[in-house]
Amino acid sequence: MYDFSKDPRFKGIEKFDRKVWLSSPTTHGDEQKWVDEAIQTNWVSTVGQNINEVEKQIAEYLSIPYAVGLSSGTAALHLAIRLAGERLYGAAKVGHGTLEGHKVFCSDMTFDATVNPVAYEGGEAVFIDTEEDTWNMDPKALEKAFEIYPEVRLVILAHLYGTPGKIDDIRRIADKHGALIVEDAAESLGATYKGIQTGTFGDYSIISFNGNKIITGSSGGMLLTKNRTDADKARKWSTQSREDAPWYQHEELGYNYRMSNIIAGVVRGQINYIDEHISQKKAIYERYKKGLADLPVKMNPFDGENSNPNFWLSCMLIDSDAMSSFVRGEMDQLWQTEPGKSSPGEILAAIIQFNAEGRPIWKPMHMQPIYRSHAFITRNGSGRGISNAYISGQSAVDIGADIFRRGLCLPSDNKMRRETQDKVIEIIHRCFE
Repeated sequence: MYDFSKDPRFKGIEKFDRKVWLSSPTTHGDEQKWVDEAIQTNWVSTVGQNINEVEKQIAEYLSIPYAVGLSSGTAALHLAIRLAGERLYGAAKVGHGTLEGHKVFCSDMTFDATVNPVAYEGGEAVFIDTEEDTWNMDPKALEKAFEIYPEVRLVILAHLYGTPGKIDDIRRIADKHGALIVEDAAESLGATYKGIQTGTFGDYSIISFNGNKIITGSSGGMLLTKNRTDADKARKWSTQSREDAPWYQHEELGYNYRMSNIIAGVVRGQINYIDEHISQKKAIYERYKKGLADLPVKMNPFDGENSNPNFWLSCMLIDSDAMSSFVRGEMDQLWQTEPGKSSPGEILAAIIQFNAEGRPIWKPMHMQPIYRSHAFITRNGSGRGISNAYISGQSAVDIGADIFRRGLCLPSDNKMRRETQDKVIEIIHRCFE
C-alpha cells in the first residue's frame, strides 16, 4: 500500500481525527419520540400509526396519491416490477416470474438493486448506455434499443446520485412504443424535474430510506403509485398475500416486505428535514465546484434549466488528458503518480489514508460479471466489444465505462464542516502536483 504520509506532496497534511463519511445518517432527535411511542404502545410489528403517517406524509410531500411502506427500496422495486409485469403479461404461475421470457430495458449506471428484481421475475435486463449531460439513461440509446428489440414493453430508469434523468424524452419514447416505466428514485427523493418531484413520473416508482440516503429509517422504502388498486395489491403482496379469511388463506405468491412500525418511526422523525438536508448537500456540491475549479476536473453534471437535484452525492470527473496511468482488474487496481495528473485510484487511496471515505462511481451493470452475457445498447447500437475502452483510455463510445474510469464520489456527508471539506479539497489538489 502506498504511504501518502511519506510523500512530500502531502507534507503538513494531518489525518482527520474523526472519520469523514461519504454519506452517513443525520438524525435530529425527533426520531426517538416516534420510536419510543411505538415501543410504549407495543406496536413494534408491521402495523401501526407510524407506518400510516409516513405513507400519508410522503404521499403529500411528493403530491402522489399512494405510498406503500416496505422493508427496503429493493423490496419496493421488486413489487413495482412485478406489478408492471402482471399488467403487461398477466399473473404468473407459482414458481414463475411475471417477466418470464421477456426483455427489459434498464439504466446501466446504477446499483445492482435497480436491475436484480428483473431477474427475480424471470426477465432479462438489456442495459441502456449513459449520457454525458446527467449521467443517466441516454434517450438516444433507448430509441436505438427499441429499434433492435421492438417487442420490449418495460423500461427501468434510475436517477443517479440524486440527479434527475431526461424523463420527458424517456417518457415520450416509452409511450411511443407502448412501454411502461418503473422509476427508481431511491437516490433522488426531493429532486425535481420541471418543478415536479422525482418518484412521480413512473407508472410505478420507488424511494429508499437506506442508511445513507437523504433521509433514512436505517432501512425501508416505499412504492409510489397513482392507482389505488395497485397500492392495495402491493400491500397485500408485502404481507404474504394473506386473503381476508378467518384462517391463513393464500391464493397467490406473497412476500415478507412490509415496513416495520419501528423503522417508520425513524422515517417519521426525518421527514420534516428533507429540504434542510438537500440545502446542506447542495452547499457541499457548490464548495467542491468552487474549490476544484482550478483543477482539470468537472463535477457531476445536471440540467440546470429543467432540474433541481437533491445533490445526494458530490462526484468528480477527471479530464481525459489529466488522467495518470491507471488500470482496474476485477478486484484490484494499479495507479501511478504523474506530475500534473491524477486518477480516481490515487485520489481515493489518498482520501482513505487521511481517514475520509470516497467511492468509485457505480460500475456499469453491463460490465458486471453476472450480467456480461446480457445485451448492452449505445446510441450507435450494440456496445459489446467496446466496454474495455476505459482500460486503455481510448475515446469512449461506451459513455458509462468512461465515466466509471475517470470518476469518483467525494465525501458528501451533510454534517461535514467547512474546514473539513477544505482539507479534502486540499488533498485532491496535492494529488495533481
